[in-house]
Amino acid sequence: MPTPSVGRVVHYQSYGTPGGEYQSVCRAAIITAVDVYQYSGDKPLDGDGNFLGAVGLCVMNPDGLFLKQGLLQDEDTKRGGTWHWPERVQD
Repeated sequence: MPTPSVGRVVHYQSYGTPGGEYQSVCRAAIITAVDVYQYSGDKPLDGDGNFLGAVGLCVMNPDGLFLKQGLLQDEDTKRGGTWHWPERVQD
C-alpha cells in the first residue's frame, strides 16, 4: 500500500441514508492533510497494509465539494465515512 500524502487522489465512501433512499457510494477525493500524530508507534501501516493515521479530504460530489478532517482508511469493508485507495481498472 502507498503511504498517504497531500495531493493524492483517493476514494471517499459516503454514508448513504439509514432508510436506504441513498446508497453508500465512492466519491473522488484529494488528500488535503495527513495526521502523522495518529501513527501507532513509528510504523504508519498495520500488518494488513492499512494506514493507521487520519487524513483530511476534499470530496468531490456531483453537486459540490465538501471538506472533512480526521477520516480513517478502510480498504476491506469500505464503511461509510472512510477513505480507500482507488481500485485498479482492467482495460
